[in-house]
Amino acid sequence: MIAAPDPEKMFQVSRAELAVFHRDVHKLLVDLELLLGMAKGLGEDNQRSFQALYTANQIVNMCDPAQPETFPVAQALASKFFGQCGGESQHTIHAMGHCHIDTAWLWPFKETVRKCARSWVTAVQLMEQNPEFIFVCSQAQQLEWVKSLYPGLHARLQEFACRGQFVPVGGTWVEMDGNLPSGEAMVRQFLQGQNFFRQEFGKMCSEFWLPDTFGYSAQLPQIMRSCGIRHFLTQKLSWNLVNSFPHHTFFWEGLDGSRVLAHFPPGDSYGMQGSVEEVLKTVAKNRDKGRTNHSAFLFGFGDGGGGPTQSMVDRLKRLRNTDGLPRVSRTAPQGWETQAVVSLRVQLSSPGRLFSALESDSGQLCTWVGELFLELHNGTYTTHAQIKKGNRECERILHDVELLSSLALARSAQFLYPAAQLQDLWRLLLLNQFHDVVTGSCIQLVAEEAMCHYEDIRSHGNTLLSAAAAALCAGEPGPEGLLIVNTLPWKRTEVLALPRPGGAHSLALVTVPSIGYAPAPAPTSLQPVLPQQPVFVVQETDGSVTLDNGIIRVRLDPTGCLTSLVLVASGREAIAEGAVGNQFVLFDDVPLYWDAWDVMDYHLETRKPVLGQAGTLAVGTEGGMRGSAWFLLQISANSRLSQEVVLDVGCPYVRFHTEVHWHEAHKFLKVEFPARVRSPQATYEVQFGHLQRPTHYNTSWDWARFEVWAHRWMDLSEHGFGLALLNDSKYGASVRGSVLSLSLLRAPKAPDATADMGRHEFTYALMPHEGSFQDAGVIRAAYSLNFPLLALPAPGPAPAASWSAFSVSSPAVVLETVKQAETSPQGRTLVLRLYEAHGGHVDCWLHTSLPVQEAVLCDLLERRDPAGHLPLQDARLKLTFSPFQVRSLLLVLQPPPD
Repeated sequence: MIAAPDPEKMFQVSRAELAVFHRDVHKLLVDLELLLGMAKGLGEDNQRSFQALYTANQIVNMCDPAQPETFPVAQALASKFFGQCGGESQHTIHAMGHCHIDTAWLWPFKETVRKCARSWVTAVQLMEQNPEFIFVCSQAQQLEWVKSLYPGLHARLQEFACRGQFVPVGGTWVEMDGNLPSGEAMVRQFLQGQNFFRQEFGKMCSEFWLPDTFGYSAQLPQIMRSCGIRHFLTQKLSWNLVNSFPHHTFFWEGLDGSRVLAHFPPGDSYGMQGSVEEVLKTVAKNRDKGRTNHSAFLFGFGDGGGGPTQSMVDRLKRLRNTDGLPRVSRTAPQGWETQAVVSLRVQLSSPGRLFSALESDSGQLCTWVGELFLELHNGTYTTHAQIKKGNRECERILHDVELLSSLALARSAQFLYPAAQLQDLWRLLLLNQFHDVVTGSCIQLVAEEAMCHYEDIRSHGNTLLSAAAAALCAGEPGPEGLLIVNTLPWKRTEVLALPRPGGAHSLALVTVPSIGYAPAPAPTSLQPVLPQQPVFVVQETDGSVTLDNGIIRVRLDPTGCLTSLVLVASGREAIAEGAVGNQFVLFDDVPLYWDAWDVMDYHLETRKPVLGQAGTLAVGTEGGMRGSAWFLLQISANSRLSQEVVLDVGCPYVRFHTEVHWHEAHKFLKVEFPARVRSPQATYEVQFGHLQRPTHYNTSWDWARFEVWAHRWMDLSEHGFGLALLNDSKYGASVRGSVLSLSLLRAPKAPDATADMGRHEFTYALMPHEGSFQDAGVIRAAYSLNFPLLALPAPGPAPAASWSAFSVSSPAVVLETVKQAETSPQGRTLVLRLYEAHGGHVDCWLHTSLPVQEAVLCDLLERRDPAGHLPLQDARLKLTFSPFQVRSLLLVLQPPPD
């Protein structure tokens, strides 16, 4: 293509133009060229590279070539960047002294008390010797222990808090697990924690501090915001086994749309020691370079305590305002050494300064919506099943005690609400929800202590229930009787086993109004007339059994597997063709390292169905109000199972009451239900709501969720039909394809060699439904399974008529909690907590028969909303909810009559 020139070739000028030189456009072009050159040339590890890239991006977004008036704004962006002199664009590292102390883990609770004292004495000495040193400290429970047993040390901590050197953080009673506690229990973590910090240190925390738990519920942002907290710090998602989380500083948006500013220290640790390598990693690994220019650096020995040392403080002091630190590039070819200049500034700082700096420059931050799922430690949803069961039961007991005590307070002038006792019981439960206790990742000694705590809550809780029932019955004429109590906010008609003289029990069909009571029906020898079709039980000649209550029809094969589950009205079959449900399966469960914590994806390759023997299925209860069948199953040479499959009159779900004697090593027991349903996502209950997760493994983010957590129910639905799996004490679950799987028992051997060994009892239930799970009542059914009707003996005569304290007009709104207010003049103020459960906007009416004097909205810390007055109209309050919104209100009761 390169030829000799043609000397005869001619060129002709056809047009000449005069042009105006646009110097502002030229300057913008120069600025863009320089910015892009810096972005490319400085490399991905350089903070300034990303700042240049984002500035260029902003200029492109801002500048419209057709509108010259946009040029000055774009020019100002470039001038701001280039106007930063040497050092002004440095990344600022906010170094904070920190001492993460596990409230119990490889040591018992009482050893933690000593760890706190030893660690904080060291921190006090450092604060004395280094006036600029700031020490952050979470977990109100640990501070309460020190206050009780080391009052002199507590006084010194208060003194340094006044100086601004000792900074309480977190706002919770303990650093709880972020998955398993109920929504109300999470609220109480903040209520107890924030009140303690305010009483002892004069102010509440503005940041939630949870560096070491095993995932974070999508409802936490809403709970935080309503507890006065706008900031969140953790680092645990750096432990993800599959996907690297894409941010270190971002906005986290919860299930209801609430947002908090979240920060993960880029050093991916809460126990750094102030080395140059750690400092450089904090800058180089920051995934939000250019969007933000500040990072946390938490230094001090942790987990078992210890905290910062003088050497750590000295290192960080020496690094202040040090520019141009050289670093060997780890990505250079072998044998090469390249040096990059890292521009940074280290300062001894506080959480308040860090988050103020992050907020002031948050315009470019990204937003993460939904749960922060840890792709590791999935086994903690199942390990130590007795602890999980104790947690669920005690959450229920405290709910019921508070509700009945509130009703007794409203009905009886003589009743004293047991506020102090309830606070003690709640604090025990909250203590057990520490992230290495309720998860089961603790030693045997801690697990035994936790079980003792649950037993204390059960014992004292039942005593308080009886006292409240007695107060409700006070003044009624007649003989002693039974009070049937419904602690849920909807009317219920259910079969209940009532105690009779001589220790016997008899079945009765009882109807109890919403949050209220009814007298127990008198015993009779006559067969009751049922308002609905009775339960029919038929055993075929082949040994199979059919249970039918006119709503669902259940067929069990001779080994106890579920071969058919039909929704009678439509004739729709719920079990996949050619498959069986209620199939127990056993997996090898040998994780790579963290035994009690982890279950690995490869365990799914070892699936072994547990096969029963024909002829073991027998009829239990023969029908009428209740029908049942039971069977035995040998799981292995050392473990066995017995189960009663129960169907009640009028009940839309079939229950599976299960007893297991479990003696295994590194095995995982699940139960599976293949559904005749197809959907790319399943729905799982979480705190105050639900969310969807994929049923496929399309991406690495999908298959990393091979084992997930849920609370009382999960559901797989297609248009017009679905199948829900309910439970009373389990948390581990999964749906792969069309198979719903509930995780039942594990058998890890470290750190507790006895974990899960022995006898277990639990119940799960299966509910087919037409339409959506919301309209079909799955949420209410799961509540009913977990909150059975109470048959409480009345020391006096039981009331002759039914009574309801509260009801809600919309099935989408759940009245979750009724309790006395923490600050209650004359003890006559109640707190009600409601939430929207279906995922939509709704207006509803709250009806009450209590003598309400005033109603006002409040936050989760029970602080009045100045604009939240609610007019009472015909004993009704109108409330408005957005999807998954939690609302609290204060009801001031009228003074009791003299």
